[in-house]
Amino acid sequence: MMIFVVSFDLILGQAGIATLGHAAMYGCGAYAAGLISLHLSPDPLLGLLVGAVAGAVMAWISGLVLLRTHGITLLMISIAVTMVLQETASQARWLTGGADGLAGITVGPLLGLYEFDFVGQVAFIYSVSILAAVLLLCQVLIGSPFGLALRGIEGSASRMRAIGTPVYRRKVTVYVIAGAIAGIAGALAAQVTGLVGIEVFNFSLSADVMVMLILGGAGRLYGALVGTLLFMVVHHVAASIDPLNWLFVIGFMLLIVVFVLPKGLVALPGRLARLLRRTS
Repeated sequence: MMIFVVSFDLILGQAGIATLGHAAMYGCGAYAAGLISLHLSPDPLLGLLVGAVAGAVMAWISGLVLLRTHGITLLMISIAVTMVLQETASQARWLTGGADGLAGITVGPLLGLYEFDFVGQVAFIYSVSILAAVLLLCQVLIGSPFGLALRGIEGSASRMRAIGTPVYRRKVTVYVIAGAIAGIAGALAAQVTGLVGIEVFNFSLSADVMVMLILGGAGRLYGALVGTLLFMVVHHVAASIDPLNWLFVIGFMLLIVVFVLPKGLVALPGRLARLLRRTS
């Protein structure tokens, strides 16, 4: 899930593209990896590659239309894309398994050497390694001239357009890159759980990712990690206490962050330091 939130930070936190359809790329990556594993090869790295390609292609196709719009129109169209994909996955039983999903997804030995065991040690190391690689890639991207252009677009697209920056092309490019990373996240989830269902296209998944990013802090890669960790821990604890009303806790926490820490929890240490300097 952290990889998925990091991919969303690229488009929202860096380029200012607000969408509620990011699950489209995640779901395409999950289904692509599952189908490859079931019908071609269980190699995990091949599954990740195929998932990345599927996510990137979906992002490119949808992004060409989505990114010509903005605001509420963009939000609504992005939701519509995921709804169409979910219905397609539900109806295409011959390919996706329909409402039952793809089950029995197997993963071969990593690099032909390391078997995925019942304890999950290999899966954990594999997942953390992929997360580290994605973070490194995103850090390099953000620090490049391309990343600086994205932040300029996020600040003022009209100003960047006035100085000759191809704003639309830059948006499509980062959307495709984020789609590829989201596809990797979906593929990884399919490999680790051994199951893909139509729930991967749920609107709630895209909404949860946005909440996680806002909690941690948009525009800062490590904010995605902090927000995801906090959301998952609070979800687990609150749901174990009251399974029906745990969302109230998440909502209350989100309100506090939005009004007190608009830059997310990663901004808390800096804010505390400034308060201490003022009082000293």
